Amino acid sequence: MSPTTGSEHGSPHVLTPSSDASIAAEWAGGKGKNLHALTASGFQVPRWSIIGLDVFAEFCRDGGLDGQLRRLLAGDLEARAGRIAAEIARLIEDAPLGDRLTDAIGLAYGLAGGGAVAVRSSGRQEDGERHSFAGQFDTFLNVRGLDEVVAHVRRCWASAFSERSLRYRAQHRLPVDTGGVAVVLQHMVAAEISGVLFTTDPVTGRADRYVVSAVHGLGEGLVSGAVDADTVVLDATTGEPLTTVIGEKKERYDAGPGPGCQVSRVADEDRAALSLTSGRLELLHTAGSRLTALFGTAQDIEWAFAEDVLWILQSRPVTTPAPAAEAAPEPGRDLRLWDNSNIIESFSGVVSPLTYSFAADTYAKVYDSYARALGVRGERLREVQEWTPHLLGHIHGRVYYNLFHWYRMVRLAPFYPLNRRVLEKSLGVAESISDEVADSLHPFTPRTGLRGQVSRLTRTVIFAGRFLTIRKSVATFHRDFYRAYTVFNNVDYDALQGDETYRRFRRLQRELIEKWGPMQTLDATILLSVGLLALLTRRWLPEAPEWFTWAAAAPGKAVESAEPVWALRELAAQARADSEVLALLERTPDAEAHQALHEAGHTRFLRAFDAYIADYGYRSPDELKLEVPDLRENPAGLFTLLRETLPETGTASGTASGTASGTATGTGSASGTGTGSASGTGTGTGTDSGDGDGDGRVAADRGPEADAYLDAHLSRPRRLVYERVRGKARAALADRERLRFCRTRAFGAAKRMLRALGRDLARAGAIDSWDDIFFLRLDEVRGAYEGMIDHTELRDLVALRRRQQAADAALHAPSRFTTRGAPYWSGNLERAGWGGGPAVTGGARELSGVPCCPGVAEGPAVVTDTPRDIGGGVLITYRTDPGWVTALSSAAALVIERGSPLTHVAVVARELGIPTVVQVEGATTGIRTGTRLRVDGAAGTVTVVEAPPRDGTAAAPDSPRTETRQ
Repeated sequence: MSPTTGSEHGSPHVLTPSSDASIAAEWAGGKGKNLHALTASGFQVPRWSIIGLDVFAEFCRDGGLDGQLRRLLAGDLEARAGRIAAEIARLIEDAPLGDRLTDAIGLAYGLAGGGAVAVRSSGRQEDGERHSFAGQFDTFLNVRGLDEVVAHVRRCWASAFSERSLRYRAQHRLPVDTGGVAVVLQHMVAAEISGVLFTTDPVTGRADRYVVSAVHGLGEGLVSGAVDADTVVLDATTGEPLTTVIGEKKERYDAGPGPGCQVSRVADEDRAALSLTSGRLELLHTAGSRLTALFGTAQDIEWAFAEDVLWILQSRPVTTPAPAAEAAPEPGRDLRLWDNSNIIESFSGVVSPLTYSFAADTYAKVYDSYARALGVRGERLREVQEWTPHLLGHIHGRVYYNLFHWYRMVRLAPFYPLNRRVLEKSLGVAESISDEVADSLHPFTPRTGLRGQVSRLTRTVIFAGRFLTIRKSVATFHRDFYRAYTVFNNVDYDALQGDETYRRFRRLQRELIEKWGPMQTLDATILLSVGLLALLTRRWLPEAPEWFTWAAAAPGKAVESAEPVWALRELAAQARADSEVLALLERTPDAEAHQALHEAGHTRFLRAFDAYIADYGYRSPDELKLEVPDLRENPAGLFTLLRETLPETGTASGTASGTASGTATGTGSASGTGTGSASGTGTGTGTDSGDGDGDGRVAADRGPEADAYLDAHLSRPRRLVYERVRGKARAALADRERLRFCRTRAFGAAKRMLRALGRDLARAGAIDSWDDIFFLRLDEVRGAYEGMIDHTELRDLVALRRRQQAADAALHAPSRFTTRGAPYWSGNLERAGWGGGPAVTGGARELSGVPCCPGVAEGPAVVTDTPRDIGGGVLITYRTDPGWVTALSSAAALVIERGSPLTHVAVVARELGIPTVVQVEGATTGIRTGTRLRVDGAAGTVTVVEAPPRDGTAAAPDSPRTETRQ
């Protein structure tokens, strides 16, 4: 009997790598045909043979199964799939297998090498370009001996008629005739590492990504879902790892002494480490590129490493269609892309209906005004007004950017291709949208011809004028804002009638918020100037480190938002200078400290404390969430922040006039209280002296390092151009922080007014408690005072939303997802990954993210969701908001899971010289408090130096070491 083509007397086909390709295409089935192509193309494929399609056909004919199969497969398959599958499996198991077919199977077993083999189904229609039948047919591992091989060949034949296979055919409207089933016998490889490689992202459909999943041992643990695998996303072109997730990998599957697999525990050190070396990732990338070229389409590849050899077990086309995220929006189907990057800095976790609706209303008014400021009028303005109220979404209590609308907003200004890239950086989004989708997004229907050209030119001219005069506009706005804010701030709203407070709230919206629109030109200025700076850096300084552009653009000491940090340090210095105050603060609970200081007669310190509250009381954690009290309402919170700033770790103080020198270590801060100079910039360990500015504010930003790099690498003509663009970027970023302080105060004033309205509604009996107002939407609060809603409705609304908020808080919220049509309908959110509880990853020895501020710091991790109890450690948090800046004084380094290099705290951290890395996926779940870390703010890496104590208790924060990285 020929092992290749069958005899001229019609002997069954048993195929091997030496079989002709045309014979393989006819008799090997889809999986077998691909296996033949792999071997012929020179890939390392474990020894194999194939029992041809005609063997099954002869089995059915000789056993009298043909007629029975036709009868069972007639009619509605989907409704009867389970019963039919069971009946066919019984028939195939019981039908006789003649000597001819037994000999064919024995021949194939010998040609595959005997011993332990994998027995794999290979249907005629399997692994096709349109229908892969992935997971529909069966594979059996570690099958030994001819009797077992024969039994498992029968099971493979039966799997062509399994319940899941029959339902698959019915759902895809495929013919019931299977076309036959071939069976692959493949020698078992003693795999050290196994896995799957997709040469396209199977989730997003992005063709510029490869996705690798890997486990120890055989791939059965991965395929079955029993083992949490490592996953690495590679750049499709370069093979560079883009993201890495370390799976738990608790167990491994290996060939056992009998059929199937045996399961054993993976050693702790192997669980904690990535299972794939960089060299093996490179081999996988190369193989994936070759296989994609060979088959002409993206591939789903099963592979294994054994003794450093990459074995390709099988390869099939990826038939899963790309999801909506990468498809251009279609007319009539409302595609939305939701992302909480950066917005989580302002609105963390579950947000009250009042906070969301007030924020959404504010955004709508501001960007409507921005469009008007750029000359958008008439029908085009009405189109803009269709999407400005929906810049934010409120999904199960969380706030998300409705991201496509933000691209539309950016397109109001010129230079959209450049600005949208910088927008993505500034928002900290995990991935860019495709050029095709980006080009399809417009703020309004674009005009064509001469009218369109005139319209674009008009907006460009208006924008250019505002761009060139933005500093003057900001100064004027700043002056007018504080003139109005002073009036709104100096009012006791609880002493007013509710109607009067409501009228003043409406005035605040008109005079402080609705006039903000033209200031959004500043955001466009930042996008353009930082974008141009990055472009010049890439072209003229291609070897510059990744942190360089942000360091060059950093506004340095001009950051007004850093003032609370300096003020808090000065308050701490005043407390340290008075031993009685210091002792009282150390022994008195936060809630009692103010009264204790008053009773002890420390009026001088209390005046400074109260002055801080008056100046910066609105700057507090979650300051934009209306339901969260600020420091004015809860001054005790300032004592908590103050205690974290009291230790002198990492500071050098000059207490006399002249020059004071010292050793600056730890957090990288230096303060001086005299009239001369304070030592060092607080980076590195050693003695360093330099000029202070009288109040101890030594420039800790990286501007000098950027200057030195420019001096060494940029010629004078180019340097002049670069400095012009750099100056514009630095000024814009400094002005942005000034306006953010204005925003904080505007929200603070609104917070006081809405609290007073809550108390008024409670007195009127409309709600039970004043803080029930946070469960109402802004339009409902308006309705209560404008006569548009019955007061008796409010209690029921509050009760309903309290229950909903409790349910929402228990859900796991994805950071980015897409929906089509109404977001809550048609399974949109379920497909996006909303579920009950956060996923946990663990054990990474090194995490990576986006570098923000260079420098290397080592210290114990403090994983927290509140800016308290940092104690000089490495601050690890999921997100931050502007209220976190006061915690930076006691942080050796800053690691943020979300955010971007332009998030508020990142800007301030650069000014303070604190090594910072953002977008560190898995930081809060993969790192425990007490773990000793080394944070490299230039490389964007967070390395585990030493694990926390085994009993789970946190190690006490010690003095971290900080050094500069040039």
